[in-house]
Amino acid sequence: MAGVSGCIKYSMFIFNFVFWLCGVVILALAIWIRVSDDTQEILSSEDLGSSPYIAVNLLIAVGAVIMILGFLGCCGAIRESRCMLLLFFIGLLVILLLQVAAGILGAAFKPESDRILNETLYENTKLLSTTDGSGKEFQQVIIGFQEEFKCCGLVNGASDWGNNFQQYPKLCECQDAQELCTDYDGKRVYKQPCISFIKNLLAKNVIIVIGIAFGLAVVEILGLVFSMVLYCQIGSK
Repeated sequence: MAGVSGCIKYSMFIFNFVFWLCGVVILALAIWIRVSDDTQEILSSEDLGSSPYIAVNLLIAVGAVIMILGFLGCCGAIRESRCMLLLFFIGLLVILLLQVAAGILGAAFKPESDRILNETLYENTKLLSTTDGSGKEFQQVIIGFQEEFKCCGLVNGASDWGNNFQQYPKLCECQDAQELCTDYDGKRVYKQPCISFIKNLLAKNVIIVIGIAFGLAVVEILGLVFSMVLYCQIGSK
């Protein structure tokens, strides 16, 4: 090992090899989503705008960066290259700082994001009552959501569907307990609008994202420690 601890060297290599594999998986998955014929129809939906493309492109960038950092870390550990280890350390530190900054900004702008979410949901209510076909895909998504979460409409209940309410025979059909149902236009439908369920679902997903971010932060800190210890040991040869 020429003065460098074998345990630290190979621990660093294994850590970065797993890190590199994660980058490969993320990049491959993102590219597959981007070019798949099935997902192209979803990504190109006018109702969804450009947001899905931005998310997928960001995922591709993240996968590529993780692959590059993993490669630098692996090569730096095996070849005992201080330059590669330093580049790995700086890159990982930048990512960690960006995560911290994103977390702070997310907390600071939470009220604003809640306001935008409310405005978006209220605006999309119009798509449920439109009859010109422009909101067809969105309507199908909400129908599936209603069946799963036993709710009806987005904000105001069954009235959100307007003239489309009679176009779907089993729309919002309620066969559960009495307190969950109400009568509307001659049908027994779910009383609760879906807006609260959507907000709860998003809140749960945010918690999952925060948990993943904390897990990544721990892994990144370990990577920083491994790389700096190895960097210092190589320098003391």
